[in-house]
Amino acid sequence: MVWPSAARLIVGEERSGCIGTTGGVAGLPMHPPSPFRPKKSGRAWAVRAAALAAPFLLDACQAAVLSPKGPIGLAERTILIDSLAIMLAIAIPTVIAILGFAWWFRATNPRARYLPDWAYSGRIELIVWAIPLLVIVLLGGVAWIGSHRLDPKQPLVSDAPALDIQVVSLDWKWLFIYPGQRVASVNHLVVPAGVPLHFFLTSASVMNTFFIPDLGSMIYTMNGMVTELYLLADQPGTYHGLSGHFSGDGFSGMSFEVEAVPRPQFDGWVSAARDRGQALDARGYGDLARQSMDIRPYTYREADPMLFQRIATRKLPPGPGPDGGATDPKMSPREEN
Repeated sequence: MVWPSAARLIVGEERSGCIGTTGGVAGLPMHPPSPFRPKKSGRAWAVRAAALAAPFLLDACQAAVLSPKGPIGLAERTILIDSLAIMLAIAIPTVIAILGFAWWFRATNPRARYLPDWAYSGRIELIVWAIPLLVIVLLGGVAWIGSHRLDPKQPLVSDAPALDIQVVSLDWKWLFIYPGQRVASVNHLVVPAGVPLHFFLTSASVMNTFFIPDLGSMIYTMNGMVTELYLLADQPGTYHGLSGHFSGDGFSGMSFEVEAVPRPQFDGWVSAARDRGQALDARGYGDLARQSMDIRPYTYREADPMLFQRIATRKLPPGPGPDGGATDPKMSPREEN
């Protein structure tokens, strides 16, 4: 038999890169494909394993939902873990049962009974229906109780009064107005750590979502209506905020940084914001509402206290949305020096 030897030669030629375009070797006839394959080197397997693990490692770097920095995020993580444990309680035994069934009823096991006329078992029927029903009841109870406890409008228990922050989603940036401090910022949210945050949210364009994974509770912003959300940052730190709803060309850059700082530092930031920048009135808002992408954060020294209400009630016209077009969408109306 000639072709295995030829196949080994072909494999050797493949390694040296000398095989012809026709797949044959000079002086040897063409034969069926070789059953032999060149062995993968340790480096090749390491590269392949790293490629497979990369998505999980990247996801782990962004797994802020599983390492929350506030009570709302902690409660949501508890719901996720409890739900996973309930589902694993049925998934793991099911996988074990499948493997055990396949092993017991293998062809070489003489003790396995063959029952071709078997049709019904009350005990099996009870198990097949009872366990999924119990899982549904448990999951439903966890979701029902947890969702009611985490009502976004429910104030958080704290000795410190809540800080009101008005949030407006624009094309494609975030506007944060501090009505009590009369300042505003774009793509930069500074909050005092340990103080409840009471957000009032609306959209000046298409529907969007406001999400700070470290703190929890993503919520929608919609034009012509206001939603509320309570959050709290337990400790100082810098967290990532983002938009979780596709809203056009600039969606990928529609993110912001959240700085949770001690209260004295927050008061210092407010004082510094009042000393620089321009005032945010109806005219300044008109410039800001124009479409722009990837703009750097900046602040307004003074904000009209009625601006948010005018945006939410549509007394100020909404933005054009993704289809409205922009004269130069990559230019921001202004940038902080």
